[in-house]
Amino acid sequence: MVTQYKLHLQSLVLLISLVHLCMPVCVDVQSDTEGIVGKAMKLTCISCLKREEVSVTTFVKWLYTPSPTKGKNISYLIYEYNTNNSNVENPFKDRLNWNGSKDLQEVSIEIRNVTYNDSGLYTCEIRRKFGFELYTPIFEVIKTINLTVKEKASDDTTAIYSEIMMYVLLVFLTLWLLVEMVYCYRKISKSDEQAQDTAY
Repeated sequence: MVTQYKLHLQSLVLLISLVHLCMPVCVDVQSDTEGIVGKAMKLTCISCLKREEVSVTTFVKWLYTPSPTKGKNISYLIYEYNTNNSNVENPFKDRLNWNGSKDLQEVSIEIRNVTYNDSGLYTCEIRRKFGFELYTPIFEVIKTINLTVKEKASDDTTAIYSEIMMYVLLVFLTLWLLVEMVYCYRKISKSDEQAQDTAY
């Protein structure tokens, strides 16, 4: 019974590994929302394809809406990508890089030399046209990123707590190891004393 269970478990692990080898992994993660002045900032936009065996044409638009000033709320087309054309326009001319994947599951862009004026709302619009035999459905995905630009990075409280816990755990383990060493030393000493008493 145990042998059969192990064989089934090994078969399952092998099957999972083969599936992972055959299918590229796509993980939909959220973008960072905090940029640092003078640094590069990646605006992450991922839309995973569920049916990779179907031919698809992908169109991507990136829009930028500056932080509201004087009641105005105007959006600018700053990047456009499709299978035939890529285009960069102001106010980010010569500062934008395409940072997407070849299969266009990730359609991220990167802003070089971030400034305070880059704060605002970024909208990633993905339009996919699927090439089925009988019909060509179109699906749209819209994601938004509210970017805040700061002079320096904020302290990550999670990282600070993790570091504190790591040091506490390290101290605890060191003390536990010392106690175990003392205990083992005393036990060995008593065994030696008993052995000597028996010999006499």
